[in-house]
Amino acid sequence: MPQQVPLSRARVLAEAVALADEEGVAGLTIRALAQRLGVKPMSLYHHVRHKEAILDGIVDAVFAEIELPADGPDWRSALSRRAHSAREVLGRHPWATAVMESRAHPGPATLRHHDAVLGVLRRAGFPYALAAHAYSLLDSYVYGFALTEAALPFAPRDVEIAVGDFLAAFPAGEYPNLADFAQHHVLRPGYEYGAEFGYGLDLILDGLAARLTAATEAQA
Repeated sequence: MPQQVPLSRARVLAEAVALADEEGVAGLTIRALAQRLGVKPMSLYHHVRHKEAILDGIVDAVFAEIELPADGPDWRSALSRRAHSAREVLGRHPWATAVMESRAHPGPATLRHHDAVLGVLRRAGFPYALAAHAYSLLDSYVYGFALTEAALPFAPRDVEIAVGDFLAAFPAGEYPNLADFAQHHVLRPGYEYGAEFGYGLDLILDGLAARLTAATEAQA
């Protein structure tokens, strides 16, 4: 008979993340988690006090997966890599986007992450107000894009079929701009919606670089 793995907080949270990945946050209940672990629900309370503590823990686990920005002079590359990493992680855990910033008791990985991002901005010369704007803007973009990707009704590889079916459902000429856009852009070889992420991120970083230059010149 195989030896049963002892119950621990780390194991509880790892299975909670897996359950949320499969069922969403709504499906993450104490009963469902206990059943997944093969224990009685009361056993979980020795490791997590309640569901809110589980949510705190799994959000912290997701933050721990996101690459911390490198501590160096190239703030733009550091924040770009961090943004791409965050998008990739949120793609693996689509439930997380809506709750990432909702926790009143953030864990150590969450705090370490925020501290590292602010450190990059401040060391690059961002004044406090501009650092706040930059952080808010970057996270709003990353989270918003992740939500959009998770909500798409088709897989990226199926975009040609999906768009063709969509347009075929309406009378010819009913939506000429959509049809023209689809024909000359979306349905062209190599189109991928996910590529929009890098383009938008570059625009944001360009804008922040310009604002940083302006703030530096004003201080001088």
